[in-house]
Amino acid sequence: LVRMQFLQILSRKPGSLEMLFQIPFCQKQFPYTCLSTSACVYSKKKKVNSYEQVDQEKYKNLVHSVTSYKTSAQTPETILEEDNLLYGPPGKHRPPIKAGTKTPKNWVPLINPSKRILPVSSDSNVPMKIGLQRMKMPSVTRILQETLSPQQIFYLERWKQKMIEELGKEGFEEYTKNLFLQGELFHSALESILLSEEKAAKEQGEDDIVAGYLSSVEHVLEDISEVKALESGVHHETLQYLGLVDCVAKYRGRLCVIDWKTSEKPKPFLQNTYDNPLQVAAYIGAINHDANYDFQVRCGLVVVAYKNGSPAHPHFMDPDLCSQYWNKWLLRLEEYMDKN
Repeated sequence: LVRMQFLQILSRKPGSLEMLFQIPFCQKQFPYTCLSTSACVYSKKKKVNSYEQVDQEKYKNLVHSVTSYKTSAQTPETILEEDNLLYGPPGKHRPPIKAGTKTPKNWVPLINPSKRILPVSSDSNVPMKIGLQRMKMPSVTRILQETLSPQQIFYLERWKQKMIEELGKEGFEEYTKNLFLQGELFHSALESILLSEEKAAKEQGEDDIVAGYLSSVEHVLEDISEVKALESGVHHETLQYLGLVDCVAKYRGRLCVIDWKTSEKPKPFLQNTYDNPLQVAAYIGAINHDANYDFQVRCGLVVVAYKNGSPAHPHFMDPDLCSQYWNKWLLRLEEYMDKN
C-alpha cells in the first residue's frame, strides 16, 4: 500500500516531488528510499572548466589562446618569433662546417689534364719498375706519419704500451721487426707471381710465413690482369712528394693502383684500413703527374691479406671515392708543409 501511494505521488506534477521530501511520514519511515529515487542522485553534475576559476581579466590573453577553437597557441609564426627572441636570427646559428668539407688552399686535380697518353708499345706487357729517386722530397709514408690526428696518436700509443706490457721492450722490437720482414717477403712473393715466375713464387710460398698470406689473396689474384708497374717509384712533379707503388694493374677490367697489406685482424671495411686509402690516392695523383708513366689511373684497390689464410678483403675505390680521399690527402700534405 505504501509503495502504491509513493508511485502515485511520483506520477503527479514535478512540483509535487518537492512536497514528498517535506512530508514527515516519508522522512521518518522511508528516508533512504526517498533519497535513492531522488532526481538529484541520477542527474549528472555539470563539469566545471578549470579555466573559469582563473582570474579572467588578469590572464585574459592566456586563457583565450588556450581555450579558443579558432586560433592555435603554437602557430608557425609565433614559433619563429619565439625562436628569434630566444636564440636570435637563424643565420647566427648555422651548423659548423665539417672538417671533411674543407678545401685545400693549393688544389691540384687528381687527373692530369695536360698529360699526353702515348700509344701502346710492343713491350708494354713488361711491367715498369722505376727506381725510387732520392730527391729532396718527403715520402707519402712520412707525410702521413707526421700528420696523424691526436686520436690516431692516442690509439697507436695505447696499442704500443699494451704490446710492451705483454712482450717486454725487446720482445716488442722483435715483433715489429718480424712484421716488416713478413711484409717484405709477401710483396716479393706477389711480385714473382705477377711476373709469372712460378718457380721463385713456389720457393717463397713454401715458407710458412708467406704461405698463409698467399693463400689469402688467391681469389683476388684471379681478378688481376695487365700488370703495368711493380714496386715502382713515383713522384708528383707539381706537389713535390714521392713514394713507392706496390702495383698498377687491372682489377676486374679497371686500371687501379693496388696496395697490398697484411693483417692479423680482419678488416672487412675500407674505414678499417685507416690511412691506406689516402696513400693509394696520393700514389694515383703522383702517377698521373709523373712524366715517366704514359698512362693515367682513376681507381684504387686496398687488399688486406691474412696470415691464417682466410680470404683477403679487397676494397675497391671508384673514381668518386678516389677524389674524396685525394682532397683529404691534399689537406694532410698542406699540414705537413706548414709544419716543415
